[in-house]
Amino acid sequence: MSELLIRNGFVFDPLQGIKGDRMDIGIKDGKIVETSALSNPKTIDASGMTVMAGGVDVHSHVVGPKVNVGRLFRPEDKLFKSPHKSPTCSRMEMGSSVPSTFKTGYDYARMGYVFVNEAAMPPLHSPHVHEEIRDTPIIDNAAMPVFGNNWFTLEYLKNNEIENNAAYTAWLLQATRGFGIKVVNPGGSEAWGWGLNCVHIHDPVPYFDITPARIIKGLIETNEHLGLPHSMHLHCNNLGNPGNYTDTLESLRLAEGYTPKNNFGREQVMHVTHLQFHAYGGDSWGNVESRSKDIMDYVNAHDNITVDMGQVTLDETTTMTADGPFEHHLRALNNLKWANVDVELETAAGVVPYIYSPKVKVCTIQWAVGLELALFSKDLMRTFITTDHPNAGPFTRYPRVITWLMSRAARDETMKTFKWLDRTIESTSIDSIDRELDLYEIAQMTRAGPAKALGISDMYGGLAPGMDADIAVYPLNPEDMPSDPAAIEKAFSRCAWLVKDGIVTVRDGEVVSEPAKRTIWVDVKVPENAQVQRDIYEHFLRHYSVKLDNYSLFEEHLHNPRVIEVNAAQ
Repeated sequence: MSELLIRNGFVFDPLQGIKGDRMDIGIKDGKIVETSALSNPKTIDASGMTVMAGGVDVHSHVVGPKVNVGRLFRPEDKLFKSPHKSPTCSRMEMGSSVPSTFKTGYDYARMGYVFVNEAAMPPLHSPHVHEEIRDTPIIDNAAMPVFGNNWFTLEYLKNNEIENNAAYTAWLLQATRGFGIKVVNPGGSEAWGWGLNCVHIHDPVPYFDITPARIIKGLIETNEHLGLPHSMHLHCNNLGNPGNYTDTLESLRLAEGYTPKNNFGREQVMHVTHLQFHAYGGDSWGNVESRSKDIMDYVNAHDNITVDMGQVTLDETTTMTADGPFEHHLRALNNLKWANVDVELETAAGVVPYIYSPKVKVCTIQWAVGLELALFSKDLMRTFITTDHPNAGPFTRYPRVITWLMSRAARDETMKTFKWLDRTIESTSIDSIDRELDLYEIAQMTRAGPAKALGISDMYGGLAPGMDADIAVYPLNPEDMPSDPAAIEKAFSRCAWLVKDGIVTVRDGEVVSEPAKRTIWVDVKVPENAQVQRDIYEHFLRHYSVKLDNYSLFEEHLHNPRVIEVNAAQ
């Protein structure tokens, strides 16, 4: 592979504490190296530009069956918002809130991203997930199997069999080539199979004699027993309802007393995702209000928790989640079309189109809540930018979210479009917040922080010698930032350069090459457990519609694997 030298850029690397220093970065054989190791490199002149590691998305829904249902379900999204084929891309692009696999990879690359974590993989459908990972160009992917409504998990945790649950978890990660433990509406999606839900963390799960609180604590204990790279990754109960902040605080408190046990630099035991949807006060849609301050006061005081925003972008989008009962509830609110799926013994899912309109008070309050969470954060290495793509808006709006966080003027300009501006201001704190984030803080939220929380900061999220040569260069001069916020959004929408694995991938905002991508998964070694093996065999014999031999992912489904090995057998 050719050598590259990125010269004279303003470098932001929170993993090394580099805050806009003018530096050169050397690249050789796909890795970052000391510049002295180069002999005759090609040069990228980054003078007057911002240099960061390639972006890392901690939580997005980009591949798999529910995403494909969204694509089939919404031809209006696919057919009427499709750009012409780019002269530099090998495949045509289509879609907006649920883009095609090809457009997904190209759009992430144009924004300077290199790694995306698919945040909810139904284990039974892992082949579908991995087939779409293979089809998504450029970006590296991981996928997290869902555990919070899995029959094996519920039975083991009900009986407090943490060691057995850990052995089953290790087996399922290997069977699905999964990355970590995802928990969606613990117990609630299983209850949805009976037309019910677990709204609060102490509601019993029908027929299983266990509560969401016990599921959450049991999966924290399982995760730390195994020492996985990432923490337990939680979508809380009671998503999206007025007054749910009290349930969120109760869920957060379940992490108290737990410390991380891993060899990957991870410092949290719980990651709470799309926190915006879980930070509402009030007791009805008429008096819904922001309680982001209460939530972030707790998060700021407890360093064993990380969060991501789930920022509403005020767009038409497509909601999709394994929280089946919530999607049914949402359909009842907007009376649009609805798809519902049950995955035997494991999870559920729903898909509903939604419009976040600046003319609707609830939507503008949601917009404010998400931004408040980040602006109230005292540690942006533990608070990350997401839109819960596509649930609160498409990931292609990350540049706009960044602009809102960096510019009070951009927030004010958006607020001028609100029909219910006075009510939004009364119900939130956003108008009283003058804080504007800087480029170093944006690098924390989009690179270093997510990589560290995922336990992959030895490969992604930084620019130290030995790390993957994934580097984004943006046409922004930190010594002369543009006065027009639109220029910030434009710069983060189309990077000047993206180098992935040492290969120039994007130049002047256009994809110019498609380097090989990887599938990241975690292989956990645990002691042999005859009881768990017997339980798996018997459950498949009695309950599953597929045979055990056909359940695990076949090797031909796995694309260019990059295995993270964990030895929990010691």
